[in-house]
Amino acid sequence: MIFSHISDTHLGLVQYASEEREDDIYQAFNEAVNTSISDHVDFVIFAGDIFHVPNPSGTAIVQMANALKRLKQSNIDSFFILGEHDISRIRTTPIPYVYHNLEFSRYIGQGKPIEYKGILLAGFDKIRKAEIQNFDEKFAEIDKIAKEHVGHKILVLHQGITEFNKFAGELQSTDLPKNFTYYSMGHLHDMEIRNFNHLSGPVAYPGSIELTTSEGIKETKKGFFEVDISKKEATPNWIELNTRPQFSFKTKYSEITDLVDEILGKLSKLERKPIVEIKIQGDNIETDHIQAQIGRLYAQTLRCFWRIVSTNLSDSSVFLDRPNVIDDEMFRLSVNALGSEQIANFALKDLLPPLVSTQIKEATQVVVEGFENFKKEKKK
Repeated sequence: MIFSHISDTHLGLVQYASEEREDDIYQAFNEAVNTSISDHVDFVIFAGDIFHVPNPSGTAIVQMANALKRLKQSNIDSFFILGEHDISRIRTTPIPYVYHNLEFSRYIGQGKPIEYKGILLAGFDKIRKAEIQNFDEKFAEIDKIAKEHVGHKILVLHQGITEFNKFAGELQSTDLPKNFTYYSMGHLHDMEIRNFNHLSGPVAYPGSIELTTSEGIKETKKGFFEVDISKKEATPNWIELNTRPQFSFKTKYSEITDLVDEILGKLSKLERKPIVEIKIQGDNIETDHIQAQIGRLYAQTLRCFWRIVSTNLSDSSVFLDRPNVIDDEMFRLSVNALGSEQIANFALKDLLPPLVSTQIKEATQVVVEGFENFKKEKKK
């Protein structure tokens, strides 16, 4: 038996106000679903952040519905939980519930285990960091059920694990129920798998299906897992998706012409127009010269960005090569500006996401909830 593990699809994301970038997300998503169908997987798990915002566009809603319809027509069931991008701070019914009510897919995010074809499936929607301590008992309950179940046990979560990323982590691996044979994770956007001695199976992040705004511009691969559970151990196989190329270059101002020549040679071999970023260092920089050189790239790129960086920050480009380092640097700068790790965490993880998506009502609700929690902490 094989199932697909797909996460962080972020349907409806529009980068750079570009219709092509919105279509890139849909193309990668449909490729993952179509590959799952052609490979005859038995079922599909969507591990949260199905949509980019809780109130997605009609196009995004229809894209998901059509994909689920194709799965059903191929006799492939699917299951889903909600990530923070799917959940509104304003009291309302999350859009993905519609697919559950229409029996296109099955919602398993309430922590109630179900049995499916001899497999135990359990899932939790995104748990906010302030609420995690309330889930110890719930984790213990499902762990007891998993221990008694004969066969594979799959836990679906949309959480950051500290051992993978210490600043994006809300849980440690030791907090997880211990008796599951596969931990189907969402939230972190890089693909990574780890085995822990205290857990019965691998903890696996397939990563996002396309580069999102928070990841910067970089050369990377995106995909999803097909997981073989026909034997005692779960074996994830990562399937690479055909995503739009993205490149980040760094150069001295005096060498900009040579770099552009080099880039043009690289781009001529690509099937799809890439996104390119160039970081330029130097003194006595003339922007007209830069514009003239960058202009040579416009016809062969979807988007081409350039910026001048200080020579004192010559190593800043590594932030675009390792997203966890971006998180580290953002956290460090936030702590310096706000003077508190707790407030910095609140600003980056709770308040920034709705503000970036211009969800003003939800951002306001975040502030109100934060203030209420602050008052409770003061009373203790």
